[in-house]
Amino acid sequence: MGKMSILPIESLQIGYTIQKMQHGGMFEMIGFVIALLSGALMSVQGVFNTQVTKTTGMWVSNGWVQLSAFAVCLAAWLIAGRDSVGTLAKVEPKYVLLGGVIGAGITWTVIKSMEQLGPAKAALLIVISQLAVAYLIELFGLFGVEKEPLEWRKVIGMGIAIVGVAIFQWK
Repeated sequence: MGKMSILPIESLQIGYTIQKMQHGGMFEMIGFVIALLSGALMSVQGVFNTQVTKTTGMWVSNGWVQLSAFAVCLAAWLIAGRDSVGTLAKVEPKYVLLGGVIGAGITWTVIKSMEQLGPAKAALLIVISQLAVAYLIELFGLFGVEKEPLEWRKVIGMGIAIVGVAIFQWK
């Protein structure tokens, strides 16, 4: 079987197709699927953690969540990659290393909100809060995120989401 050659024009077309996919095609679709999976996992995790808390108490449950997450990350690190742990010392700004501390707070707030509101109401409010805070982070360019201009369609979308919360609560 002979070698296949790619003409310069074919290379440009392939490059354009890959670039197009990266900026809105298949890669974006994969991102949507991953985001949907993330939301589903967060909801299930919140319910599981709330159930564990009923037997163990808040801090034992929260500690178990963090410890089991650490064990999974350690196993994944041993199997999939061996990035140097020492590179953590190079992370700047240092405050971004507080993600794990924030994670403990997230676990606590999810457990308490699901316990008091139920999974559906809690998840709905959590998502609205995530959306609003994420947009503010983009809008003001906080934490090293590229600053984005105000877009009224996004503000209106958040308003509609808040109306959705009111409808969801309506009896």
